[in-house]
Amino acid sequence: MGKALEGVRVLDMTHVQSGPSSTQLLAWLGADVIKLETPGRGDITRGQLRDIPDVDSLYFTMLNGNKRSITLNMKSDEGREIFTKLVSDVDVLVENFGPGVIDRFGFTWERLSELNPRLVYASIKGFGPGRYADFKAYEVIAQAMGGSMSTTGFEQGPPTATGAQIGDSGTGIHLVAAILAALYQRTNSGRGQRVQVAMQDAVLNLCRVKLRDQQRLAHGPLGEYPNETFGDEVPRSGNASGGGQPGWAVRCAPGGPNDYIYVIIQPPGWRPITELIGKPELADDPQWATPEARLSKLDKVFAMVEDWTSGLSKWDVMEQLNAANVPCGPILSTRELIEDETLAELGSVVPVQHPERGEYKTVGCPLKLSDSHVEITRSPLLGEHNAEVLGELGYGPDQLERLRAAGVI
Repeated sequence: MGKALEGVRVLDMTHVQSGPSSTQLLAWLGADVIKLETPGRGDITRGQLRDIPDVDSLYFTMLNGNKRSITLNMKSDEGREIFTKLVSDVDVLVENFGPGVIDRFGFTWERLSELNPRLVYASIKGFGPGRYADFKAYEVIAQAMGGSMSTTGFEQGPPTATGAQIGDSGTGIHLVAAILAALYQRTNSGRGQRVQVAMQDAVLNLCRVKLRDQQRLAHGPLGEYPNETFGDEVPRSGNASGGGQPGWAVRCAPGGPNDYIYVIIQPPGWRPITELIGKPELADDPQWATPEARLSKLDKVFAMVEDWTSGLSKWDVMEQLNAANVPCGPILSTRELIEDETLAELGSVVPVQHPERGEYKTVGCPLKLSDSHVEITRSPLLGEHNAEVLGELGYGPDQLERLRAAGVI
């Protein structure tokens, strides 16, 4: 069986996280992703947060699997000549440099389109055109300026970043969608196009329910939030779901930092919950029986639930609540996730062999296609595929040795 993106060639000029997360998804789906790096150093994350001296970091390896690596000095004439050949022979170019970097190498969108009219030129930037266009953006800056931090945390606490990388990897996923749309449109138009996603926009898109609630505030307090007072901005509301079904994280035994389970109380779930917590009389009590009656005292509702859960492990609570058809989810730590047998069986966490670091674990492809099996392979060593890729462009061994000696590759 073939791969979904078999035959698609991607020139990957990205670095750090937002871009590599995007191109790795394309590689998982079967695209031939050629990662172009600076000779001698490569992607800066190869050396960041190293746990083993002189070995590519997990930061790099977990974002660059299934790719080929070449090195190229874009500041040299021969380097730009090779780049011209490369870009003329690919379907997609992806970059996440600061504004204007590719232009300064002499490759504007107009020039690239001239070299390859079918090219999809995809970019990740921090911000769209306008006031913020030249600002530097990083993960938490995108969270700060996209609406996430102001609405994350507890009411009396400071704005809080989420551990999910919604600014970097979240933007990368958005870019994949844009690239695939452009490739599909190309099948009809025959032309490539410019594709761009701003990190601020991606986070904003993921925070749309908070913009929903900002507008609802004009008509009064938000009843599904546990906050006692409301101003003119959506408040931080702790672990409240902010949706139509109230939920909260309640403590379980033995009381460790992640011994919690998130419980959602739907109308049909109230009666079985009252039975489990030993208060069956509340199922028919007018003061508690309906969602409307419970809404003003959700803190008391979840305190009663916690009185029950605090004597049980989160796994025991999960079993009992699921048996009663009550939605819930234990808080899983990073250790629990990386050791989870079910996730291993599903290919959600997979072991990978690396020639220098040995075995490491990484996430598997979250996109499941019935006719396109994904095999997770290791990240490339720096310049590992120079001879292979440049050989495909017609460069022989003697030419490669000369380019290497000249510092071009």
